Amino acid sequence: MENEAMKHQGGCQCGAVRFETAGAPRFVANCHCKSCRKATGAAFSTWVGFKDKQIRWLTNAPSFHASSPGVRRGFCAACGTPLTYAGEKWSGETHFLIGVFDEPTAFTPGNNVFTEDALDWALTPKE
Repeated sequence: MENEAMKHQGGCQCGAVRFETAGAPRFVANCHCKSCRKATGAAFSTWVGFKDKQIRWLTNAPSFHASSPGVRRGFCAACGTPLTYAGEKWSGETHFLIGVFDEPTAFTPGNNVFTEDALDWALTPKE
């Protein structure tokens, strides 16, 4: 794993799936696509992307569901927590939902993607 000094851990709700990342993420972004909305049940999803070589599974690896052609979404088979996204478009990367990190405040989204699918109120500026 690269950059051992910058480690982050996380996992599912029940603890059956635990992981550790090392180094800076490739990106942190809010995704507004319909697919992520359906997969997570949230208005939008915040993803933290890492290269696969930056990730180490500490316990069980997640189970996977092929949610669309070329896309695998990882989840805990024991408790159902959605955890990861991996797609052919970003080969060699795994994207984690920000809420599965033990300390999600370590990451700040840098942008919004697939905003054409966003709910009308989701991109409203703060007053």
